[in-house]
Amino acid sequence: MIRKFFKRRKSHKVLVIGWDCAAPELVFDEFLDDMPNIKRLMADGMYGKLESTIPAITCPAWMSMMTSKNPGKLGFYGFRNRPDYSYDGMMIANSTLVKEKTAWDILSAAGKKSILIGVPQTYPPKNVNGCMITSFLTPSTESQYTYPPELKSEVERVADGYMLDVEHFRTEDKGELLEEIYNMTEKRHKVAKHLMETKEWDFFMMVEMGPDRIHHGMWKFFDKAHRKYQPSKYENAIRDYYKYLDKIAGDLISTAGSNTTVMVVSDHGAKRMDGGICINEWLIKEGYLTLEEYPDELTPFRELKVDWNNTIAWGEGGYYARVLLNVKGREPKGVISPDDYEKVRDELRLKLEVLGDENGKPIGTRVFKPEDIYPVRNGIPPDLLVYFGDLYWRSVGSVGTRCVHTFENDTGPDDANHAQHGIFIMRKPDCKKTGEIADTHIMDCAPTILNLLGVPVPDDMEGKIIGS
Repeated sequence: MIRKFFKRRKSHKVLVIGWDCAAPELVFDEFLDDMPNIKRLMADGMYGKLESTIPAITCPAWMSMMTSKNPGKLGFYGFRNRPDYSYDGMMIANSTLVKEKTAWDILSAAGKKSILIGVPQTYPPKNVNGCMITSFLTPSTESQYTYPPELKSEVERVADGYMLDVEHFRTEDKGELLEEIYNMTEKRHKVAKHLMETKEWDFFMMVEMGPDRIHHGMWKFFDKAHRKYQPSKYENAIRDYYKYLDKIAGDLISTAGSNTTVMVVSDHGAKRMDGGICINEWLIKEGYLTLEEYPDELTPFRELKVDWNNTIAWGEGGYYARVLLNVKGREPKGVISPDDYEKVRDELRLKLEVLGDENGKPIGTRVFKPEDIYPVRNGIPPDLLVYFGDLYWRSVGSVGTRCVHTFENDTGPDDANHAQHGIFIMRKPDCKKTGEIADTHIMDCAPTILNLLGVPVPDDMEGKIIGS
């Protein structure tokens, strides 16, 4: 079955400019007067906060956007996912795990041409009616990161050496970080403009990782509410970078032409990070996790000697936490009776929700059961997903601090966490509806793109058509 759709002129095109982690509070308010191209798009089109997936993280959010399927249906719940019920760690999500059709798959079948640059979870590259440059999840530029394969040499020539990502964004060398972010963004823009001008396309999508990298690296310099705020020469670094993004967006919009619908979107937002909750330290303290030997130094969970015969639960670090239970008949050395599964989950949920900050003050932690947020759960979901402090706090998985609260990240300096809402801006050539809109979800983007290009929207897409 297919949904009703509105026919468009055959020559109509769609340009999607993706800014990973772009925050509505910055784009729509604080930095707006410094972003004339975005301000014009908003004045002439529709805009509003874009609700992200749970978890609000690059993977699965971008793929949920482009398939119009929730993470449970997609079967991945973060960058890393359990391949089985063993204790052997997790597998990085890649394009081979995407079993649902993307917007460009559907457009290709309809004879439409697509150009895709930097869309997360496209490595290794798959066939597309057009061309593709994969994302920051690609191992390196030594990998085959384009489709068709021969495009790679063209990309390297145009960019004078392409950059998939900044090398180390969790660093104290902020000058080098800024230089790398601008260098990466400039190279991506050169390639995008070149392909836009030299290749045939109906759908063009580019995702820039720079906003995410600069937020995590430099948020404390401009946010006076940040625990680690300090006056610095980098106070306007994020603002200046958004101004640069606006300039690039203006150039791409102009190059795309007047008969192109322009969408500017982000996969989630950003907010200050108040601290970290050492999830496995907490589980040890509460008696749910037992080690054969406590480490002498900060140690990643995968390197710990766990006494699985006496362990009820363990957790994963990240911008949110995943809590995994050790269940009889499911995990190799499970200890929780299936009859007690819900009792243990509920007990953990209640304890986590009331866990306060370092002074015992409530922080508003949100705990989710997968079945409450995903109608279908493919793959192996975590038993609980946790937003510590509603994402003002992150999860730290390493053990060795001997404390539950920390203000240093175990993977390097990091100033910001993700927020549940990103940005959505859309200006159509024949736009009749303008102004701020509400209730827009990340899964609404794919059906909107298909509709704009006159391609029927599959009935199993979960999102709605925006502005129809």
